[in-house]
Amino acid sequence: MTHTHFDQVARDTGDDPFGAAARAHFEAWMARDPLTPFGLGKRPALINVDLQRRYTDTGSFGTAYPGHPEQFTAINALASALRGLGLPVVWTYVAYRPDGSDCGLWGRRSTSPTAIHTVTEDHPHAELDPRLDTDRARDLVLRKRMASAFFETHLPSYLRLAGVDSVIVTGGATSGCVRQTAVDAMSSGLPVTLPLECVADREPGPHYANLYDMATKYADIRPVADVLSHLAHLKDQK
Repeated sequence: MTHTHFDQVARDTGDDPFGAAARAHFEAWMARDPLTPFGLGKRPALINVDLQRRYTDTGSFGTAYPGHPEQFTAINALASALRGLGLPVVWTYVAYRPDGSDCGLWGRRSTSPTAIHTVTEDHPHAELDPRLDTDRARDLVLRKRMASAFFETHLPSYLRLAGVDSVIVTGGATSGCVRQTAVDAMSSGLPVTLPLECVADREPGPHYANLYDMATKYADIRPVADVLSHLAHLKDQK
């Protein structure tokens, strides 16, 4: 498989030596990719990690960062395909109590007025990006407090009850909540696929370095077109 589509991912590395090196390392790995894929099963779930305005609304918040130009279009297409198959679509977001007391150690990292523990349920930072086609009557909108969507949430039992056999993970940040969600899913016995255009990070270096690390250990990383093709095949089999 050729991987020229990786040239369009996330942010330009520009004059960032670490970002350029990490990207080159990742792309070299993907060009040869000697590992056996985990693969997507017949009943995948879509887990969209923290696509809330705190991290996506670059026009309003300094905490936000850009992703691939087609990120939201691709995620919406994935969500539509999963709904069409009657399979779970999950949207996570981070928010805390008004006093931030349930933020744990994260709440001690910063005293900034925009620190993570200041994000409450009614804060604009907690709102899912309006560009996303969420269906709150059908999808699971899941509040989480730590990096992984699996940590101290009911997501594992929700997926188990739905008969899920694999997961597709999107969102941000690649080096943080996406990575930890992917690691926990794989550790739980669920094969993980990351659609490349659908994950993002603040800086190119951590983005590409963690894509490389996940590709070598925890997840299949594929262009979203390949993932959508798999879902279309599942629909044809129904």
